[in-house]
Amino acid sequence: MLDQIHLLAAVTVLGVLEQAYFFLQVIYARRAFGISPPKISGPPEFERIFRAQVNSSEYFPIFLAVLWQAGLFFHQGLAAALGLLYLYARYCYFKGYRTSSSERLAPIYFSAGVLWVLIAASALGILHFFLSHYVGLNVLQLLTA
Repeated sequence: MLDQIHLLAAVTVLGVLEQAYFFLQVIYARRAFGISPPKISGPPEFERIFRAQVNSSEYFPIFLAVLWQAGLFFHQGLAAALGLLYLYARYCYFKGYRTSSSERLAPIYFSAGVLWVLIAASALGILHFFLSHYVGLNVLQLLTA
């Protein structure tokens, strides 16, 4: 069983570490700009860092869900590779947003595209599972025949 999920687990741990890095960046920015919680407004530089972290946190549960579904029902290797691409795009998003709000756009569009591919892989994998287990229709055999 573990050999079927080890890549997904590794990408999950990397994602959690990335989220921790983003959280730390907000803490450092709060100290640098003298903004104590619960305040969330301040200089544009702080607000961009704060928004980048919050936006990344909002998408993280969606990412984890489709990463694991695509890995379990479609293909672990492909899902893990897409997961790494997503995490890299999110890192670029964070760095870009920190610099200026316009530099966040290309990475956010790319990461959204990766999420859509993971969603498609999840849906196809789950559909194949349902068709083969409940209808007795193996689509892969039909395609290779």
